Amino acid sequence: MKLKPSVRKEIEDLLIKTVETKLEKYKPETESAPFHYRLLGRDRYAMFSFLQSLNTTLGVSIWEQIAEILAKGAGREAKHQYDLFGEVNSNTNSEIVRIIQELREGKRTSDKVKEANIIKRLIKSGIAEKDADSRVDFYVVVDGTENYFDITSAKPNMKEFVSLKQKLLRWMALRWSVKKSAKVITRLAIPYNPYHPKPYERWTLQGLYDLKGGEVLVGEEFWNFVGGGDIYGSLLNVFEDAGKKLRTKIDKKFSTI
Repeated sequence: MKLKPSVRKEIEDLLIKTVETKLEKYKPETESAPFHYRLLGRDRYAMFSFLQSLNTTLGVSIWEQIAEILAKGAGREAKHQYDLFGEVNSNTNSEIVRIIQELREGKRTSDKVKEANIIKRLIKSGIAEKDADSRVDFYVVVDGTENYFDITSAKPNMKEFVSLKQKLLRWMALRWSVKKSAKVITRLAIPYNPYHPKPYERWTLQGLYDLKGGEVLVGEEFWNFVGGGDIYGSLLNVFEDAGKKLRTKIDKKFSTI
């Protein structure tokens, strides 16, 4: 399935603008790295440093912006950096903490439906106010269901996975405190699978997430879900085409360092 030309252009323009801005503002973090220069070469070290900086930029904002472009291109309601307001009462919050503790101790295995039912039963109507977990990376409505995504790095550690899981549970509570009839699912998105072609089987996921229930979408699965079809290959082509257009500018930048 090919992307619409308008969607393709919007994503390509975003990628090119992001990298061009990064190139214009980029300066090596240190004035001198004599050991690295001699081992790797000054140009290679500068490129390595730039790529690290660009990778941070991708992790911070690009993925969620691309997700919004794809979703809207498929005719869906979507927004990145979405604020989810609500209020979590003490009983619900205590139960969420208990669920997290039992998951960590291996006393229970994650079941998204059961967890949702517990939270929905305990949550009380609250004020639509800002919460510590209000900010959602990406929100999209698919077939009447509100999907709330945290888009994370490819290899979170155990502490990060635990924190993200708790956030997903609290998002359900926040939403249902304002509208209990809403169809809600909260998910974790990982933009690409670093273990490809092997499946994503990071040990830190073990037991914490309902993988069969679609609580975690990785790489191709996430992008196809967002774009409403088999668009992953076309998306990769957009990145490749943008890279070709940027190559001369990137080479010129690093020839001066």
